[in-house]
Amino acid sequence: MQPITRLLCASILAVMSPLAWANDTNLQARHQWHEGIATGYQLLTTQTGELAESARGYCENPAKDSRARLERAWLDAFLAWQRVRFVDFGPVENNNLSWQFQFWPDPKNLIARKAAYLIGSDKPITTQVISQSGVAVQGFPMMEYLLFDQQLNAGDNALPAARTCELLTNVATHVKSNSDELRAGWQAFRPHYLETDQYRDTTIRAGMATLEIMEERRLARPMGLRGNGKRNPYITDAWRSGNTPMTVEATVDGLRQFFLPGLAALLEAKGESGLAERIRKQFGEVQQNFPGAHLPMATALNEEGQFRVLQSLYVDISQLTTLVNDQAAVALGVVRGFNSSDGD
Repeated sequence: MQPITRLLCASILAVMSPLAWANDTNLQARHQWHEGIATGYQLLTTQTGELAESARGYCENPAKDSRARLERAWLDAFLAWQRVRFVDFGPVENNNLSWQFQFWPDPKNLIARKAAYLIGSDKPITTQVISQSGVAVQGFPMMEYLLFDQQLNAGDNALPAARTCELLTNVATHVKSNSDELRAGWQAFRPHYLETDQYRDTTIRAGMATLEIMEERRLARPMGLRGNGKRNPYITDAWRSGNTPMTVEATVDGLRQFFLPGLAALLEAKGESGLAERIRKQFGEVQQNFPGAHLPMATALNEEGQFRVLQSLYVDISQLTTLVNDQAAVALGVVRGFNSSDGD
């Protein structure tokens, strides 16, 4: 009986070991993802703090150099958000935080209308007013409008007008507060995230959805490759500041830093090392295209030479999307889900 018992135990271990090993790999991937995203949220908190400080500094002492610091601080903070924008689950879902950071798309130009209403009102613009004014007021696009909109900056309400400064500084404070809340919430979320197996697929689907949005909504539609076939820079994000390609680059960089390591680890554990390496290489191909694409979207769409650079970038992102959303997802058994971020 003893040899039979040993054989039975060995058989059970042979069956169970791959499952236990797989679970351990999944846990390691979630650990990598959590740590990476925590790093991204920490950077967001740091940059939004500098933005809030720069906004106060400029409005207290308007000058050419303080304006330049403010515009740079806005861009740095907005790019920090783009790097973690792919995370569409967990604490960022609370109170529509993702929409508070970035209200987009804005086909009805609600941001400009809300700004005009608040600036034209006699009531003080406070942090409480901002928190009650809706997502179109509360985030980076509102600050971009105040800083870069040509029509606004040609009129009497151009910064550093008092009411416009009130709006700017309180929105910046609101964004900083939300960044602190998001960072703390993500740390508190850690045990649940690590203990819950379904977050493996949830995280992968978040990366997949982000790639789809980049390909279709942030590039193909503005380029006229979808819809009515007309090129339109005004449906992109960050069009007022002329930084649309830089925001796409930041999203790609965030995926490469915070999403790819866990994805590659899972693929390698499945015996798909070749696919993991192709995805790494494709991320590199995408990023090599960006230096030539660092120009306003309107310029890239109107000048044929620059449009070809944009086309090359689009092709590389499309190939990356295919590798991740089709090949990697199939290899890992991930079913594409509904994307709550893809809506008006």
